[in-house]
Amino acid sequence: MKKFKIVNLKSALARRNRGMTYVELAVVLSIFSVLSSVVVFNHGDFQAKVDVKNLASDVGFKIITAQKAALSGLWASAALPGWKPAYGLYFDATEQKSFIYFADLNNDTYFDGLACGGGSECLDQIAIATNELISGLEVVYLGNPNPSGLDDLMVTFTRPDSGADLKSSTPIGPELDYALITISTPRGAPTAQIKLYPSGRIEIN
Repeated sequence: MKKFKIVNLKSALARRNRGMTYVELAVVLSIFSVLSSVVVFNHGDFQAKVDVKNLASDVGFKIITAQKAALSGLWASAALPGWKPAYGLYFDATEQKSFIYFADLNNDTYFDGLACGGGSECLDQIAIATNELISGLEVVYLGNPNPSGLDDLMVTFTRPDSGADLKSSTPIGPELDYALITISTPRGAPTAQIKLYPSGRIEIN
């Protein structure tokens, strides 16, 4: 004869629906905290990379703007008769949060160094409103992969040549391969680099 086990239905349902213990809850919350920390950290790093790339693209676009203005013959209001349309950008290693867009009014491929206004060659001083900054100005020579630092950098385009005149108050040798502008965050990383070649070619890495 079979024996049947009498089960207390209420107690069985209670055990089934009792939920989590404090230990289980603590383990789940710990795992959630770790995963949240990883996600927040990676998101911050990803956003920093995006912001650095965006600033590098903005600087590169402004260089292209100067090149197009020169090649199209855009006339500067302060230019004298006989002026060859020439535009460029000026970067100062001590001014990491801004750079200058200028018209080379005397066609000497140098920025006159005066502040905007009052007959200066400066057309616009572009301020960097985000946390990123211009952290390095360098040149790289043919056959030597090690960059050399610059105190400043001028890149100028003069009609009808599409090439770039790369000048600095720091002497630049004749075997120049390209100029290098480094964009970074205040903590140093991540970074993006803009390569300016004498031919007028621009690369953003």
